[in-house]
Amino acid sequence: MTRTRIAPDGPEFSRLVFGTWRVLDDKESASPQQLLQRLKLCADLGITTIDTAEIYGLYRVEEAVGAALKLDASLRAKLEIVTKCGIYVPCEFHPQRKTAHYNVTAARIIKSAEKSLRLMGIDHIDLLLVHRPDWLTSADDTAEGLNKLLKDGKIRSAGVSNYNVHQFDLLNSRMDRPLVTNQVELSLLHMDAIYDGTLDQCQRLRVKPMAWSPLGGGRLFNLELAATKRLHATMAGLASKYGGATVEQFAHAWVLAHPSQPLSVIGTNKLDRIRDTAKADAITLEREDWYALWEAAQGRQIP
Repeated sequence: MTRTRIAPDGPEFSRLVFGTWRVLDDKESASPQQLLQRLKLCADLGITTIDTAEIYGLYRVEEAVGAALKLDASLRAKLEIVTKCGIYVPCEFHPQRKTAHYNVTAARIIKSAEKSLRLMGIDHIDLLLVHRPDWLTSADDTAEGLNKLLKDGKIRSAGVSNYNVHQFDLLNSRMDRPLVTNQVELSLLHMDAIYDGTLDQCQRLRVKPMAWSPLGGGRLFNLELAATKRLHATMAGLASKYGGATVEQFAHAWVLAHPSQPLSVIGTNKLDRIRDTAKADAITLEREDWYALWEAAQGRQIP
């Protein structure tokens, strides 16, 4: 698995990232032992970067990751852990909350990061992301929390998720150390980051983005969608050229090929799919083939 430094002074991560958003969805594979099995497989494949978030599983996933890591004390040293904070919704743990909201004030960020450290049983977070922009918090306030966590060594680097170019620039201007990534939605079925300047900004700053939902939230397998039908047909025509590449491998390879050099987040819980998806790292799409997939997704030729 290719490894890459995601910013000039940022951490080195695996090019493919294991995402934990849905690790508790399948009750049959949600035990600490089974999650540990997935984490170990990822480490063996070179997928050493693990992406989670405070809100995942309605605030249960970080604790599940911690329970898995507790079963093998040696595994933590082989992994880079990414987590996010800032989204708060009503749930059984917080029945007093009435309305979902964002909160990325310094006090909240610090409290959330410390909770993440405790739940996962780790002494530092390799990368903390502000999960979404909070329209009621100033950039100074948010940066104060991130800067303190960096200074105290509780996080090794800081970044954002779902920020537009202006929000990124504003927060970055208040940071003692530059933000190292922007995790954004990017797939053959969601290309906004290519057109709205987000990936251009990443190139300008030499910051490598992280791509969430590279399979379009599962829509890439919904053959009732016209775009999906076209993509499957195009991929089938290209498969032999790329060693029998699968739909999933093509989807990740298409994201990885962008010159902003995104990291692509894997969302499956199935061991065989993790193994197969890891092979996407070895696929280098030719230019015309990348555009052929763009054309199939859009249903039209380039302008």
